[in-house]
Amino acid sequence: MRSLILAALLLGTAAAAQPAANREAAFDAQISSADQMAWLKTMAAGPNHLGSPHNQANAALIEKMFREWGWQVKRADYQVLYPTPISTSLALVGPVAKTLGGQEPGIPQDETSNSLAGALPPYVAFQGDGDVTAPVVYVNYGLPADYEALARRGISVKGKIVIARYGAGWRGLKPKLAQEQGAIGCLIYSDPQQDGYGSADSYPNGGGRPPAGVQRGSVLDMITYPGDPFTPGVGATKDAKRLTRETAPTVLKIPT
Repeated sequence: MRSLILAALLLGTAAAAQPAANREAAFDAQISSADQMAWLKTMAAGPNHLGSPHNQANAALIEKMFREWGWQVKRADYQVLYPTPISTSLALVGPVAKTLGGQEPGIPQDETSNSLAGALPPYVAFQGDGDVTAPVVYVNYGLPADYEALARRGISVKGKIVIARYGAGWRGLKPKLAQEQGAIGCLIYSDPQQDGYGSADSYPNGGGRPPAGVQRGSVLDMITYPGDPFTPGVGATKDAKRLTRETAPTVLKIPT
């Protein structure tokens, strides 16, 4: 009797799974890699920072396509604090003077990489504002264990600029911890071994970051205050109650 019941359950499970498998196969058959590549090229053809004209055009394109596919679409507008830099600069003043940083060079195989009209310079959102000059101290990933290792060797970062490689923890922790250690600046770089030619062929030959590529992002203290600092805990809609710059959660003061 138990064998009959088990056999019936197995047959019922197989029968129920078959229509789902058919639906999944039908869905997969409609996915086109050519379509996805065309959409990607269109959406990446211009600067896409928050509020940029091209970003708005992308939103309209996505809405149009979803409606064509039979979805009901509703767009929501949010008014958030979005820091944008006036200018950024980075230079080595000794032993040999050398200008560093700046906008990445274009890539011949990517015609849109030179479409920089309206583009922002490489930076991380909510970085500190300032102009500092100081010796540089390498701090590995810039996490607590790294500062403990430096302290055991009698090395202090107070009054220094730290250089930390990306990874092993949230990007925003690196300048925050550097600030708590007394540093006056923080540089974050992508180690090619983990984010470049060490893990994959560099673009355009593969998906690895190009040698001159600069990582964008945010160093907001997301763990403590995620989202818009002016509207903690709620969406930054037009009618949301807002804090002021004086009462908003403290963001980083250290230049990054």
